Amino acid sequence: MKLKLDKALSLVAVGVIGVLQGANAASIYEIKNLDEIYSQTDGAELIGTLQGTRSGYGMAINANNESLGVAKGKKYLSVSEDDDGVIDIEDGIAPEERVVLSINTPIKANNFTFTAEDNDPSKPWLPTFDSVNGTTDPGLTDPDVPATINSVDVYFFGINDTGVKVGSMTSKELTEPYTGSTADQEFWYYRDFEERGFVKNADGTETALVPTLTEYVKDDETPAVNVGGYSVAAKVNANGLVVGYVGTELSKNAKDRIDSCITGTTYPLDVCVQTLQFPYNQYGNSYINYQVRGYVWQLTADGTGVESENQLPLGLTPSSDSSFIYTAQGLGVNTAGTVVGRSHVYRRGNKDKLAYDAAYWTKNDTTGEYDYHWIDMIDDRYQSIAYDINDNGILVGSYKQYLQGYERDKFFYFDTKGTAELVTPFDFSSSAGISDLSSKPKDINNKGQVVGYIETTHDKEKPRPKAGFLFDKETDDFRNLNQLLTCESKGFEKVDDKWIRKTVEVADGSGKTLTYNADLVIVEANGINEEGVIVGTVSVRKPQYKFDSNGNLVIGDNGLPIFEVNGYGDPLTSYLPRSVVLQTNGDEVTDEWLAANNCVDNNEEPDDYERKGAASFAWLFALPLLWFRRRYSNT
Repeated sequence: MKLKLDKALSLVAVGVIGVLQGANAASIYEIKNLDEIYSQTDGAELIGTLQGTRSGYGMAINANNESLGVAKGKKYLSVSEDDDGVIDIEDGIAPEERVVLSINTPIKANNFTFTAEDNDPSKPWLPTFDSVNGTTDPGLTDPDVPATINSVDVYFFGINDTGVKVGSMTSKELTEPYTGSTADQEFWYYRDFEERGFVKNADGTETALVPTLTEYVKDDETPAVNVGGYSVAAKVNANGLVVGYVGTELSKNAKDRIDSCITGTTYPLDVCVQTLQFPYNQYGNSYINYQVRGYVWQLTADGTGVESENQLPLGLTPSSDSSFIYTAQGLGVNTAGTVVGRSHVYRRGNKDKLAYDAAYWTKNDTTGEYDYHWIDMIDDRYQSIAYDINDNGILVGSYKQYLQGYERDKFFYFDTKGTAELVTPFDFSSSAGISDLSSKPKDINNKGQVVGYIETTHDKEKPRPKAGFLFDKETDDFRNLNQLLTCESKGFEKVDDKWIRKTVEVADGSGKTLTYNADLVIVEANGINEEGVIVGTVSVRKPQYKFDSNGNLVIGDNGLPIFEVNGYGDPLTSYLPRSVVLQTNGDEVTDEWLAANNCVDNNEEPDDYERKGAASFAWLFALPLLWFRRRYSNT
């Protein structure tokens, strides 16, 4: 049968101002790990993430071109004896692939950390597993060898120029003898904590950032209960100052729930607490919630320990009888030690105007404590957040506001050393004022270059696709990163002086061969260094494969996995996120360059192209963001 990609679904071919309309010259970028993204290992996996995982995300990069990433979605690679059925895929993920956390089954981690370096001796920018808290390489997991199955979830969030990495992790799996009624179950399964910040220096020494609250005491007659506590390390500056946030006190409802575990008899105490700790929704929330405060840790010179620590002040003073959960987070820091993030605050001191707003904190040289600074928001902008700050004091963040009747996020910047109000850059609508396209920044370098993501269509009633952006504060130049790529980096090749999309040919375990057009789109940018090297996430088209009822890939006699097919028996393709590295090639966008690189961005296939199966476009509408797990409920 003949099918044609819907032009309207293209992430790049959208009604926005094109490169030619930019007022200033922009640098041309290349995807430096393009070959790795399209490489095949055993005919199955795309690189750009760790082997044995489904998705990869580029998170941060330092001046030495050392980047951090997070891989998600564990797959067990084993030969299946039952390959009769095709697993139904919802949003591209089979139920058998999903990791389900339960006290009744061994805990299987779903988040793994990796690094990728420009000067890697084996291959530049190749994702390399980086163990934290004893985690095991997902590519070496053997379901028949329990010691290789990882129970620790880990996230990388930041790295400084000396190679100090920060993030958050869980503890390892623990067990209690099973006392329930289920036949053949031997143990309960639980963890000591579900979220704890950590530091890992360049030599590999790990330091856990233990919060002040790790236990709960009901009364003088009851022993202390381990609740694990809550801390996250979000970023580290050149001087070893780590910023993040911690849980300082349990909420009233959390205490009540733990009290029921203390008096209950259904589970052992630690197991009962774990039933409250596992995330219960898509945001990673649990039933144990904390008062959360921004926090800083000063590392020792060698990065092997904590020299001092400070809690950042909240933007308001809660009343003594308040049961509401107030939250503050440190998310970014510059060399001078100015911390940015967000905090609950009463706007202009009005207790009827409680908001969760962008803020920054500066250290008071006299007291040694930190002073809180609110970033003034008009009432129509009802919530805001600051993500990063450069050494010039320029802070970047976003606020929420209703635009044309719909809630949108808008990127802004603010000079913490000046007196001017925050600035909302014109994105793709410089001639028409601020657009209704949602946008969020994630990083800013000292040159004033900002990266993040932005929506690319103006649909009102439909989810909007997103793309990575690059904004230059000095020139007000705002670009869709996909429009700054060479044709090769967009998946094209030149044939007879004409740009056409490359074809990808993959064989499977049944002897079938799938040929499809290369397709990759940058959907977010998370980090940029002083040389303009960018890391983020690209969505890449690839084959879909069959899984058995245990979540294992179905492998053919030739050792290759078997394609999933549609009702016509044609192989299917889907889109998956991969870590991407972008680097300038030394040239700038000019009329001459545009004329020579006139490749089409909308991935339109010729009318006579017979697609083998169909591609899933769910990725267009669900940006694969991987940021902090949230616990903001007031219960």
